[in-house]
Amino acid sequence: MRDRSGADTAEYPAIDDVLAKHFGPSPPPVSVQFGALSHQGLVRPNNEDHFLIIERRRTRRVLGTNLPDGFLRPADDTGYVMAVADGMGGAAFGELASMLVLRSGWDQGPSAIKWSWIINDREVEDLRERMELTFRRMDEALRQRGREEPATRGMGTTLTGAYTVGPEAFLGHVGDSRAYLYRAGRLAQLTRDHTMAQLAHDIGLPVAERSWHHTLTNCLGGGGAELWVDFHHVRLADGDRLLLCTDGLTDMVPDQVIAEVLLRGEPAAEACRGLLNRALAQGGKDNVTVVLARYDIPP
Repeated sequence: MRDRSGADTAEYPAIDDVLAKHFGPSPPPVSVQFGALSHQGLVRPNNEDHFLIIERRRTRRVLGTNLPDGFLRPADDTGYVMAVADGMGGAAFGELASMLVLRSGWDQGPSAIKWSWIINDREVEDLRERMELTFRRMDEALRQRGREEPATRGMGTTLTGAYTVGPEAFLGHVGDSRAYLYRAGRLAQLTRDHTMAQLAHDIGLPVAERSWHHTLTNCLGGGGAELWVDFHHVRLADGDRLLLCTDGLTDMVPDQVIAEVLLRGEPAAEACRGLLNRALAQGGKDNVTVVLARYDIPP
């Protein structure tokens, strides 16, 4: 702080301490680089995958003040939403399902986002509840469409989404699309597939039926059992990459190869191209969608 003579005083650090106590410390200026691609593959007649990347800003602008120049720090907070959805239901209905859930999420946007820098257990639980409510509203949007247009009844979709603000990432997941975290040369799968194959593996049964790998136990819409939403909270580090993808990538490209592509350190767009090309080179038997974010976080 400065007094009338322009000299610094010791009062401003105390003000900063009070603000940090109630609102949390200011987040580091995170820089995010995105890449994304979606392809129908080499077998399917159409693309039932859809993806979305959204930037959210919270900006304040001073219209007038007599405070000293530089006293007010810049206030332009930025958050990001990424999502991939893999529709099902046959022909155009799978394509429609994945489109509708992303539009439903977009429509809910103003109420779904919470800006908070104090990340404690209560805040994480609040974000989990908000994300689950958002997914349930998407689910209801598909079911309502089925009630209004019986021909679309039973259409459904997977959905894997991430909301990142500062160095914090919050993920919601339904189905068998996946989220991975690549950090310091290691690829870690953050989500679990909601499939019969995964269920059989969890309870110790042999996975005899190959079709079980594509039989969902949980999805948005679909007319099946009640929806449940997996939630994950991850604190990001400098250089981390967050990958969201549909099973058109993971069925064709092993995790080890995905890690090898990311290890090369290419820009996000080029890395997405490399992953897509590998899926197509292995036959491209399904639609392929990849969304990649690279986080640069100063110390």
